[in-house]
Amino acid sequence: QVQLVESGGGLVQAGGSLRLSCAASERTFSSYAMGWFRQAPGKEREFVVCISRTGGNTVYADSVKGRFTISRDNAKNTVYLQMNSLKPEDTAVYYCAASPQWMPIAIYDYSYWGQGTQVTVSS
Repeated sequence: QVQLVESGGGLVQAGGSLRLSCAASERTFSSYAMGWFRQAPGKEREFVVCISRTGGNTVYADSVKGRFTISRDNAKNTVYLQMNSLKPEDTAVYYCAASPQWMPIAIYDYSYWGQGTQVTVSS
């Protein structure tokens, strides 16, 4: 059982930056691809980005490409999401998730989820 705990959310003005972190309890963290999803009020949870087990491969949603950067530190069992040039439409609860799949982009590919952290971008 992998436990994931997100942190780093908050309120920021449009154009600002935030860095989210997701700490995993599992020593076998490097065995999982990691992803970030988000869910805005009244909308379905959507894929944001994923990173492979070693960090050598990433896939981004078009909506965040060029603004968000995912990275991971397997020695610290942590995955990060650097969010720059934030827009009001980025407002959502952000979830990190772990998957045994290679490069998972679908919700059903993920086995473990964090509790989420709120990101609010004001205009």
